[in-house]
This record gives sequence, structure tokens and C-alpha cells, in this order.
Amino acid sequence: MLRTKAALTLLAALAFLVSPIVSPGFSGFTADQFPIPQPDPPIQPTGWTFAVIWSVIYLWLIASALFGVMKRSQDPAWDRPRAPLIASLAIGAAWIPVANLSPLAATLLIWLMLGTALWALLLTPSSDRLWLQAPLGLYAGWLTAAACVATAVTAAGYGATPVQPVHAAFLVLASWIALTIARLGRGYPFYVLAMLWASFGILVDNLLAGRLFFAALTAVILALLLRAAWQTYTRLRAG
Repeated sequence: MLRTKAALTLLAALAFLVSPIVSPGFSGFTADQFPIPQPDPPIQPTGWTFAVIWSVIYLWLIASALFGVMKRSQDPAWDRPRAPLIASLAIGAAWIPVANLSPLAATLLIWLMLGTALWALLLTPSSDRLWLQAPLGLYAGWLTAAACVATAVTAAGYGATPVQPVHAAFLVLASWIALTIARLGRGYPFYVLAMLWASFGILVDNLLAGRLFFAALTAVILALLLRAAWQTYTRLRAG
């Protein structure tokens, strides 16, 4: 059974990798997918941040799954997070086609992806950190931001107003989830790193668009996340 779950994890990671290749791809919901168009959502990170972090996440998850099959296929510590990770990646493999058809369905699915990804992350062992916890942390961290982005954009697209306060509320929610996870155990540094990257992308986008209120809020959240990252680092150093 342990070997089978290791192999299924690799298959799920490969399906997740292939999904954007065989589909039209996804770089955010388009304005015309909503009754009220959302051409430049304040909470959405600038476009190139998506490509950078997803490239790293896809490749690192594949490397992790391969290592798990070859070196840790019967390790109980590695086996514990596999079931929720398989579920998250399986949902993720279907997510892009769904997102291109229905923002509402995609928003529901991305919260399911996030929930199972966080479940898997919290079950990872402290050993083999760079092989398992790190890629899972990046994945779950980016999903934390993405789930709140998707919800904010969809809510505004269906009439929630005023737009900037609605988006600000979901940005605060994402940071609250991230800061809560960061305080657990000895910390999850790569999870925090993914949220830092998302916050940086949001800050850049809002500075370029001249939305100074939203940029200021994002800068405060970025500072809080940097503090959490430093605290995580010191806990890990203390051993």
C-alpha cells in the first residue's frame, strides 16, 4: 500500500504538471467571465509572478514525488501527507479547464485544493525538509494567496462593493491564514516565502496602477510576513 500511494503521488504530480500544457492555460480570470467585468483586480499579483513561482512549484513537486518513489516509498513519515496531497493535486489537474469555464466552480475547487494542501503540509516530517516540506510549503502558500484572490475577484465580479475594501478584506484573510500557519510547530519557511512572493506581486501591481491605499496595505502585510519569516528562521536555527 505504501508503494502504491507513492506511485499515485507521482502520477498526480505529473497530471498536475500536464494540465496547463494540454489546456489553454490560465493567467487569471478574464474580465468578460463576470457580470461586472474585473479588468485589473487590486488583489491580483502582477502577471509574471505567476509564471515564476508555478514553474518552481511544478518542477519541485515532481522532484519530490520521484524522490518519494525511489527513496521513501515505504517510509511511514512520508506516507502520512500523501493522501491529502494526492487529493489536492488531482483537483489541481482539473482546475484550469474549470477556471476557464466557471469562476464560481473554480473558486470552490481552489479552496478544496488549499484545504487538502494545508492538511498535507501539516503532516510532513521535519526530516527531508527540502525534498518534501519545502515544495509542499510553496504550493500551499501560493494556494493560500490564490484562493483569496479568486474569491475576491469573483465576489466583486458578481456585485460585491466597494471593490477595494472587499479585496482588502480577502488580502487580510490570506495574511491571517499565513501568519497562523507560520506560528505552528517550528514553522514552515517555504510556505511563508510563497506568501511573501504573492504579496510582493500585489504590491508591484498596485504601485504601477497608482492604487496607493492598496499598496500601503500590502506593504504592511509584507512587513508582517517578513517578521514571521525571520521568527521561523530563528526557531529552525535554535533546533
